Amino acid sequence: MALISRIFAGGDGSAVLPAPTVQMPAVALVLDDQDVVEIPSFDEVYVEHVAFVWRTLRAFGVAEPQLEDATQDAFVVVHRRLPEWEGRAAITTWLFAIARRVACSYRRKRGTERERNQPLDEQPEVAGPADTFVALSRAQAAATVMQVLDGIDEDKRVVFALVELEQMSVPDVARMLELNLNTAYSRLRLARQAFELAVRALAKGAQ
Repeated sequence: MALISRIFAGGDGSAVLPAPTVQMPAVALVLDDQDVVEIPSFDEVYVEHVAFVWRTLRAFGVAEPQLEDATQDAFVVVHRRLPEWEGRAAITTWLFAIARRVACSYRRKRGTERERNQPLDEQPEVAGPADTFVALSRAQAAATVMQVLDGIDEDKRVVFALVELEQMSVPDVARMLELNLNTAYSRLRLARQAFELAVRALAKGAQ
């Protein structure tokens, strides 16, 4: 069983992919330290990576009904910033960072709307003790995962999230991020160690 599944039960829904809604730019070239780096077109990025962005948003807690809108918002950012991409890291790493920021924005928005729309005298629907415990446990686990991931170096965090949250194999992650396989395994090992230590520290602080 993957490490993350011990504290966070993720969903297994299928991605419903929204159609692109912005005009696609042409391929551009940028000069990067004496090397010419080809910037892919928005069409290419969208077709090749929309499912990856969708899954990343889901892994970071975007609610199912909001996934299509969140994916579209992420690609609006991609469309605006694609000419700035310099090719120093794999484009999936860049997309992962964008999706993560969009996911954080959606979670904050969802929490604010829930508080604003909840009448003071409204009582939550009564649920059985087991259902309440499961719901609270998942919410607390998701918050813990996000808090811990925020403290892990981005390069390691990307590999960790793709393997532990997305259940991808390390060789697949290495190919996606254009990493040497040994480097991918090393980053995963270090991220797991950092994750375990952070969770223990949080648990100790809560006692």
